[in-house]
Amino acid sequence: MDSYAPGLHILATFTAPEAALRDMEACRTFFEAQVAAQGLTAVGAAYHGFEEGGFTAVVALTESHLSIHTWPEHGLATFDVFLSNFRRDNADRAQALYAATLAFFGATEQQKTEVRR
Repeated sequence: MDSYAPGLHILATFTAPEAALRDMEACRTFFEAQVAAQGLTAVGAAYHGFEEGGFTAVVALTESHLSIHTWPEHGLATFDVFLSNFRRDNADRAQALYAATLAFFGATEQQKTEVRR
């Protein structure tokens, strides 16, 4: 049996300032920069703002995906990133992307689960 490990999936909930959780365009710019900085390949993205000011975003990657959903009225966001190990071990990139996201939002981690698939 092959010992291939498909990748690292990070699922998290964090708190952050309300203004950061409302700024969908800043998040889009940040995600695009992070995808490039981590040497990942985006193949599509969906961003949707809600009347209450929050937003949801999903970026499809050849390596898998990253997503966020914000509730600025509660100072809360959920985030996940899964990067497969098809051509290289991407665990460090998943962790770096998560750490950069916390820093970008000025966030405080509430809960984080790492699933090694």
